[in-house]
Amino acid sequence: MADMRAFQEAVTSWATGGPEGPSRDLAESLEVRTAVLLEGLSDLAAVEALAARRGRDLAAEGVCVMPMGGAMSVGRYAGLLGPPGLGLRLTGLCDEGELGFYERGLTRAQAPLQDIYVCTADLEDELIRALGTAGVEEILRAEGDFRAWQTFQRQPAQHGRPRHQQVRRFLGTKKGRKIRYGRLLVEALAPDRTPPPLDGLLASL
Repeated sequence: MADMRAFQEAVTSWATGGPEGPSRDLAESLEVRTAVLLEGLSDLAAVEALAARRGRDLAAEGVCVMPMGGAMSVGRYAGLLGPPGLGLRLTGLCDEGELGFYERGLTRAQAPLQDIYVCTADLEDELIRALGTAGVEEILRAEGDFRAWQTFQRQPAQHGRPRHQQVRRFLGTKKGRKIRYGRLLVEALAPDRTPPPLDGLLASL
């Protein structure tokens, strides 16, 4: 049986020059109604983790959470998935600095702008502020990354930088780390500490 991952893969292929048919067929068979446009895989990990914590099965609800490989792709994906293409409702999460790409892409796709949730700096920044640096360090210790974190802090480029900025930079220093911690940081959140953009996005689905 086809699943939402297959739909994601079909759309990614379509966005890079592949055929339209598989995406349209899967959208119909899976009863997809909403596409959540995300910049990358770490955002995907965070959204999926929060949905799981709240007992939501987004795929069963007809929601496709779509990582686009960068905000500059939003115009392409919005056109394929929104009113000009499959006619899905579009929503999304983006960094403050990438909002312009989303605004232009959704405007061209004739989709409402109010359905975009904006992170201050980025989602990692939101999650670190929600947990506090001490809370993030506890997770680094539990995951066996605390020694690497201490070594990172001793680098000359990190001297004098606020701890919050150091943590945020550290999460991006190794391939796959942002994705892994996108899930772990969300799983560690107290129920009342979910960053507003992430909380608002899930509530809207």
